[in-house]
Amino acid sequence: MKKEDTQIKAYMSEDTVFNGSLYFDGTVRIDGKFEGAVHTDDTLVVGETGHLVAEISAGTVVCMGRIEGTIIASKKVEIHANSRVVGNIKSPALYIELGGVLDGSCDMTGKENKIIPLVKTEEKEKKVSGQSAKG
Repeated sequence: MKKEDTQIKAYMSEDTVFNGSLYFDGTVRIDGKFEGAVHTDDTLVVGETGHLVAEISAGTVVCMGRIEGTIIASKKVEIHANSRVVGNIKSPALYIELGGVLDGSCDMTGKENKIIPLVKTEEKEKKVSGQSAKG
């Protein structure tokens, strides 16, 4: 990451309790309790003592604490050791460190809806044997 990307713009300490919506640019770290919605194109860091019950839409989400709710990340989601995410994730990249827990589902398909047709093995064998019989 670039130096300016890692600089924390706002911080909520572990004694902080906040309910509502959070909109920001830059990196924000939450070590307290937050309930509501988070909207950003940048980075949200949930510290070891952080507990979010929220719908999160962010560029990058780094979880070292606990998150309950839906996470939609345009870049990546990181779940570190001794942290827990309960809910669904939609992100092109997911990193789960040994000891981290994801209790939910993850969609990494992106915006494109690619449908890949599956061809049965028997059909492949018929095509191959049919071509060799002609030749």
